[in-house]
Amino acid sequence: MIHNFEELTSIENIFQAWSEFRKGKKKRKDVQIFERNLEDNLFALYFTLKNETYQHGDYHAFYVHDPKRRHIHKASVRDRIVHHLLYKYLYEIYDKNFIYDSYSCRLEKGTHKAVKRMERFARKVSRNYIGLCWVLKLDIKKFFANVDHQILLDLLKRKIKDPNILWLLKNVIDSFNSELREGKGIPLGNLTSQIFANIYMNELDQFIKHQLRVKYYIRYADDFIFLSDSVVELKKYIIPLKEFLLKSLKLELHPSKIIFRRLDWGIDFLGYIVLPHYILPRTKTKRRMFKKLEEKRNSKNFNQTIQSYLGYLKHARAYKLRREILRSFATPR
Repeated sequence: MIHNFEELTSIENIFQAWSEFRKGKKKRKDVQIFERNLEDNLFALYFTLKNETYQHGDYHAFYVHDPKRRHIHKASVRDRIVHHLLYKYLYEIYDKNFIYDSYSCRLEKGTHKAVKRMERFARKVSRNYIGLCWVLKLDIKKFFANVDHQILLDLLKRKIKDPNILWLLKNVIDSFNSELREGKGIPLGNLTSQIFANIYMNELDQFIKHQLRVKYYIRYADDFIFLSDSVVELKKYIIPLKEFLLKSLKLELHPSKIIFRRLDWGIDFLGYIVLPHYILPRTKTKRRMFKKLEEKRNSKNFNQTIQSYLGYLKHARAYKLRREILRSFATPR
């Protein structure tokens, strides 16, 4: 457990952060360039942190489609090592305070665990699929672009008292502003943004569990669901949620993504369709899968792409689809 700024930014900790950061990135050009003068670069970073002259650099912005179009902001290797230092430090402090049913960017959690948990909740609410189970799906309007820097810093100050660590956190937080306005936004692409998002949204989780006293609730990043046998009960949550988000976090529910569905209609959640007794892959995902595999048939990472899709399908009732993929793409034409 790190206790102060000196321990956090020690040269040993910086080398350890580099070692962990480098895994899976050895072939990337920016990582290779940084590694050419590795010791000089790491010691230079150490001294800027020690002397508190460190200043976060600019971001390289680009778009990805996964499948939604997302605006990614990538920091330099030097800055990403700092992100790694802070992420590990914050995770150790905060993770134990998060609710059990927060599943994004946490060890032993993830999308598959969240979907399985929803299936379990649905079975309980419907009394083994005998009765009704309603689901309310919500998400936050432009969540990452709307995270308020001052609110985030105030939340961090509740647990972190070292002024130098707070200085470094502020440096990273203020290194990015969304297009909306100054003092807003955390970048998609930063490792720190994952833990910042969970710290920020933990306020909502605690409100839902302790004020609204909701039993069946699951959150993954800014997507969250409630389950109940009564749609009337679920509708009662909307106004208090809107008021809390606006007042405490300066966020809004996405107005076109307030969705009520019955379990037997199928619940689209984190890339799967959950139904009584089984889980299916999304139809859109199936179409995208075949399109991507056809596009990448002759690429170097083709086999890796197949294994990734087969891994996704393993968590759903998709035996025929897995067989079709193997027949169409795993054997040479």
